[in-house]
Amino acid sequence: MALSAVAAAVTTTSRRPILSKSLSTTSLTTTLTLLFIRKHSPHHSRKLITTMAASSTLTPEQKITAPYGSWSSPITSDVVSGASKGLGGTAVDSQGRLFWLESRPSESGRLVIVKGGNDENEETIDVTPKEFSVRTVAQEYGGGDFSISGGTLVFSNHKDQRLYKQSLDSKDSAPVPLTPDYGGPLVSYADGVYDTSLNRYISVMEDRRESSLDAITSIVSIDLGDNGVKEPKLLISGNDFYAFPRLDPEGKRLAWIEWSHPNMPWDRSELWVGYISDTGDVYKRVCVAGGDSAIIESPTEPKWSDEGELFFVTDRKTGFWNLHRWVESDNTVAPVYSLEAEFAKPLWVFGMNSYEILKEHKNLIACSYRQKGRSYLGVVDKNKNTLSILQTPFTDLMNITSGVRCLYVEGASGVHPLSIAKVTLDDVASNVVDFKIVWSSSPTSSQYKSYFSSPEFIEFPTEVPGENAYAYYYPPTNPNYQSSQEEKPPLLLKSHGGPTAETRGILSLVVQFWTSRGWAFVDVNYGGSTGYGREFRERLLKRWGIVDVNDCCSCAQFLVDSGKADAGRLCITGGSAGGYTTLAALAFKKTFKAGASLYGVADLKLLKEETHKFESRYMDNLVGGEKEFFERRQGCAT
Repeated sequence: MALSAVAAAVTTTSRRPILSKSLSTTSLTTTLTLLFIRKHSPHHSRKLITTMAASSTLTPEQKITAPYGSWSSPITSDVVSGASKGLGGTAVDSQGRLFWLESRPSESGRLVIVKGGNDENEETIDVTPKEFSVRTVAQEYGGGDFSISGGTLVFSNHKDQRLYKQSLDSKDSAPVPLTPDYGGPLVSYADGVYDTSLNRYISVMEDRRESSLDAITSIVSIDLGDNGVKEPKLLISGNDFYAFPRLDPEGKRLAWIEWSHPNMPWDRSELWVGYISDTGDVYKRVCVAGGDSAIIESPTEPKWSDEGELFFVTDRKTGFWNLHRWVESDNTVAPVYSLEAEFAKPLWVFGMNSYEILKEHKNLIACSYRQKGRSYLGVVDKNKNTLSILQTPFTDLMNITSGVRCLYVEGASGVHPLSIAKVTLDDVASNVVDFKIVWSSSPTSSQYKSYFSSPEFIEFPTEVPGENAYAYYYPPTNPNYQSSQEEKPPLLLKSHGGPTAETRGILSLVVQFWTSRGWAFVDVNYGGSTGYGREFRERLLKRWGIVDVNDCCSCAQFLVDSGKADAGRLCITGGSAGGYTTLAALAFKKTFKAGASLYGVADLKLLKEETHKFESRYMDNLVGGEKEFFERRQGCAT
């Protein structure tokens, strides 16, 4: 959910950028923590606020018995706000070298492409010069910021949003602009691929020169020659949104995803293939999936094999995003492997890569999928219709990049922060023979491992008979403290943003800030969240501010009834769309005693009027018309 029309209400926060999220969270949570300490143990609090407990492992007899919420922890707000770098994607060049895009809090959030070493002893190298930051703002949330082919890098520069070309083979190669200077960051590019046959770069283009609220999106080609900057050449246009332009190995067919208002890409979208002439124009188009009004589906992530076969992910018939292939001869779609699991994520950002066709094994597809609250890494045999699960320490997976006889996997777990792991497979790609983390978003977090609370996946009943929702529960954990047996812990419940998104049970120092101080923490996937199929995702249609609020209250009550939380000390928090859920729960329900809305939506009408094009019709499906907007504001809808 965009930051437009967000406001402070029932909290002390005001409109703030995303980069201040961690500091804002910990500042507010520290206030709530001290409030609970002073209420339940005023004398003990003065001691704990000024001292730190020893980190050595203690027996139950040696531990300090103190009220929940009053425990001392080395995971401070400074540790939380400065701990993690962000990850914006990975790529491999023609020599098999790994590159990744990382954001650096120490450099005001600058995004830098880094080249990994060939072995453990070789240092990483920053590819991006200091005067550049690699980021596109296309479709507000960006993604697909860079691409590598051979020894050439093309990237979007944050300041002017122009595309630049840079040689990776020359140590001090300076980026050269590819697209025109329009007098400001008015035109953005994303999700590009190389057309080596015509020496050009094919990309999504978002043009905001006429209107920032009604940008024109298209697919264009950009000349990669050395003949100076040229205007992009228009290839595909006419619809509201485009993503995933993907070229076949011979450069003769271009696949892409498109969709139109009022749909979001996970509601309904279409997969098209265009045939390319010798001059580089698209002269013929075929709708592969999504064009039949009788079939509700949202195809995504098209990809060509080296043999020219088109694969993609869609949720037709089953309601789960599964792998499919296009049968070009009769323009039909065939499933590759069917499972009640999600093999893709909602298209909030460009450049997602949930599967790779293995070059060493033409019939095998390495993939990640999501089922019942965790991720799995697997290999699908497209000819035999079988799936082999690959065992790794990660319980959460994002993107996959194919390397030389290995996979580079973006993942995390309850004890691993977001990381890149090199996963080496055996000769038949059925087992993992080596797993090595080559990059970590928070390499120093392991020093607090004894304080980490492990997530417990829970399924709880909602207000609707027969319908359940899901969450991750983190119990209070501190190696130096324990509570009395009679006391139940205070609970902080988090409602994730989106709202069409999913919270995941991975290591977060924000969560550990709370649990190490004696709070229980629960992260809720309410009805409408992703990761559980279309039927679960569509529970929120026309009912945002109702289903999410009710599910959060049901989760809190479930934990109280299970003896895992104190009914008199329930709090709620959330940011952006989760902030709206927080405000609605505090205003219209009696479950929670306090809450913190971080850059939360407080005015649905204003949000709809001011937000960017990508989400400008989002609330048509989430809320409805003027009547529903009024009812939601009054809290009288049921």
